[in-house]
Amino acid sequence: MIRAVADTHAILWYLYNDPRLSATAGSTMDSAVQAGDEIAISSISLVEIAYLVEKNRIASDAFDRVVAELNTAGTSLREVNLDQQVADKLRQIDRAQVPDMPDRIIAATALMLGVPAISRDRKIQASAITTIW
Repeated sequence: MIRAVADTHAILWYLYNDPRLSATAGSTMDSAVQAGDEIAISSISLVEIAYLVEKNRIASDAFDRVVAELNTAGTSLREVNLDQQVADKLRQIDRAQVPDMPDRIIAATALMLGVPAISRDRKIQASAITTIW
């Protein structure tokens, strides 16, 4: 069962034990792992991570670390591809409220799956998407 969709920063901060991850977000992710549930990560987050590594804005091993975790047997992370269903839900995310395309895709992924987004992004939090932070 997918418990939530993690925004790009949330999954990175979780994997790196970064203190910027809120206690509520970390607890939600920990409890999903302990229950054998999954935390989804949108494929757009992988693209965003690759881009941020290229710009030297995050750790050089971040992309490889996330991909390795996704490919580990028994992982609690699950990649959800950007597909027609996500694109359809994207139309329900007001561009004026969430203007950044990767953020809209992450929010649309959560909407499509019917689960909350784990995100610090204030624009996602202000949208109609249930958000954990």
